[in-house]
Amino acid sequence: MTGVTGDHYFTAEPTTAAHPREVEFSVAGRDYTLASSGGVFSADRLDPGTAVLLRKAELPSPGTTGALLDLGCGFGPITCVLATTAPAATVWAVDVNERARELTAANAARVGAAERVRVAAPDAVPADLTFAELWSNPPIRVGKDDLHRMLLRWLPRLAPGGVAWLVVARHLGGDSLHRWLVEQGWQVERHASQKGFRVLRVTR
Repeated sequence: MTGVTGDHYFTAEPTTAAHPREVEFSVAGRDYTLASSGGVFSADRLDPGTAVLLRKAELPSPGTTGALLDLGCGFGPITCVLATTAPAATVWAVDVNERARELTAANAARVGAAERVRVAAPDAVPADLTFAELWSNPPIRVGKDDLHRMLLRWLPRLAPGGVAWLVVARHLGGDSLHRWLVEQGWQVERHASQKGFRVLRVTR
């Protein structure tokens, strides 16, 4: 976090110049070219943690239905992967960052999934909505207290039998987050470790 302005990726309305760009990556044999810009998380590339999550977690099957949640969607790489691998599901892309939400909506259209992607600020998600899957590269740098509040808010919204997939860098507290989730009563499996990242599978 060495930006030259006061903006962070969790700023609601970034003032950083946009400087539009494109990010290319491949997941599960499909190539993606998504729009990005300054003022959002990992604006210049697919974040390494997100890459590990999409490579090592169990992507939804084509038959997956219901609502999926991309929590902290950024410019939308997880959203777009979920929407293309699970064409019968609805993907909710949630972020506090207005620019990130705009980019995610544009990228959902790029991959032909605009009608199945719901982009929203956290408070705009219907209160009674539950999710079959929750995916997140959570914003560790907001601080432990805010991170815990975020997870305590969203993990209980997993539907019965639902699963959350989280990726956290080990040096940023991946193992302590694992322990904290267990202390909160969740079943947590370290599903994979790669390049210093932990992929956690979280269930009730």
